Amino acid sequence: MQGWRRSGLAVLAGALGALAQAPVHAFPVLWLSFPLLVLLIDPATDAPPLRRLRAAAWVGWCYGFGYFLAGLWWIGSAFLVDAAAFAWLIPVAVTALPAGLALFMALGTAVATLLWRPGPWRIAGLAVALTGSEWLRGHILTGFPWLSFGYGLAATDTLMQTASLVGLNGLTFLAVLLFAAPAAALGRQGRPRDGLAFVGATLLGLAGLAAFGAIRLASANVADVPDVRLRLVQPAIDQALKWLPENRLKNFEDMLALSRGPAPTSDTATADPAADPTTLVVWPETATPFALADDGYALAAAGAAIGPKSILAAGSVRVEPGPDPTAEPRYFNSLLFIDPSGAVRSLYDKVHLVPFGEYVPFQGVLGALGLGSLSNVVGGFSAGTDNRLITLPGLPAFEPLICYEIIFPDEVLAGAARGQRPAFFLNVTNDAWFGDTAGPYQHFAQARLRAVEQGIPLVRDANTGISAIVDGYGKVRQFLPLGARGAVEGPLPGALASTIYGKLGNFPLVLICAIIVICSITVRLRRLH
Repeated sequence: MQGWRRSGLAVLAGALGALAQAPVHAFPVLWLSFPLLVLLIDPATDAPPLRRLRAAAWVGWCYGFGYFLAGLWWIGSAFLVDAAAFAWLIPVAVTALPAGLALFMALGTAVATLLWRPGPWRIAGLAVALTGSEWLRGHILTGFPWLSFGYGLAATDTLMQTASLVGLNGLTFLAVLLFAAPAAALGRQGRPRDGLAFVGATLLGLAGLAAFGAIRLASANVADVPDVRLRLVQPAIDQALKWLPENRLKNFEDMLALSRGPAPTSDTATADPAADPTTLVVWPETATPFALADDGYALAAAGAAIGPKSILAAGSVRVEPGPDPTAEPRYFNSLLFIDPSGAVRSLYDKVHLVPFGEYVPFQGVLGALGLGSLSNVVGGFSAGTDNRLITLPGLPAFEPLICYEIIFPDEVLAGAARGQRPAFFLNVTNDAWFGDTAGPYQHFAQARLRAVEQGIPLVRDANTGISAIVDGYGKVRQFLPLGARGAVEGPLPGALASTIYGKLGNFPLVLICAIIVICSITVRLRRLH
């Protein structure tokens, strides 16, 4: 199969693979999607070196374009919040982002042909190459590891436990290896007997991972942290209405009302505010449509809305004056920690900003072309520089993570001191930009996996959902669904002992990939002699 037929089939195979991601979680489709990719690459390996690389890269790009187009179509919803200014960009954003991300897939399939050998070895080579290209996608140009293939293997609570052993990158390697395995018994490359044996081995391996997950969950026994009570506030404010001047006071008053008294799901209901046992009240990212830290009245009102022993974690824009009167002020996407007196006890400025969402790369050039950030901040946000654990009265040390900072496996412990782990991750976000689409579900699935990787509970608060308390096994203790307005309460689950992945990181994965590469190179050198 050549030409547009092969290209079209590659696009369709990629789009099919996207069904393995949240909210569908149809991971068995990968047993069709990945083998199709292998079989489409096979003919390219017969060509001379340069043509082989070019042909394999094109197949990979087509597959990646279909995968990311089907998985990230919801990005366009953000441009409808201010449709008058940004709607014209929807066709560009919905196609340009998948086209750019597909370049990493093209790199992976091209490199895979350098490791291509008949039979099962070509599956192993593809797994190594795509793991490497996915790692690059998560780091180059600030990184964007959204929809990494490994999340397909974490589609169930049982299989998700594998992340405690190998992390997201290891899951990606295993996903390609296990789900592409049927191709080892198909096509003209290799002996069918070897291919069938390899398929059988991968099925046994998948069963082993499922057994590990089932045993781990069956033996789960997480004690709650004593005397720590959480209340997550989910106001469900429409993003298009949030920043309108006439709505600002009402939105703030709604937040205050949801912060007072017991939540409907509370098991410690009390009519006496002075007896409120809540330790931490959480508001979502940019919860206030104004700079909360600069408004003394609003700070006092926020402090009065929580219990006498509570701390309020409130997402807000923070303004910092320029170095001189003529300089423009700097804006930060921040999380403020406020006590009952209205005093700001600590704060965190978001470090890893969203390109085009919170700032414009190469702003001088792109700004001249009329491209600005989607945020309501002129010139975009400035990045914070201080990754650290936060310690406050009544709470164990925790790590704050704003919005998509939670999707970077290598960064979630960046604020931990040497030898110190956070007792929980506090993740606040505003997924209202993307409405009732797949985006918020994908974001929540990625956040849950961070908890499993490290064995550290997740406390997540989102404007429109999904807000939840998740333990170190990824089990959802309490939650509010997407679009619901209200508050949910619960205790803080205790952190687990450091996981194997938490101790070793990607070292075992790198070692395995290195062995596969060395074996492949050795065989090639022997053939040359």
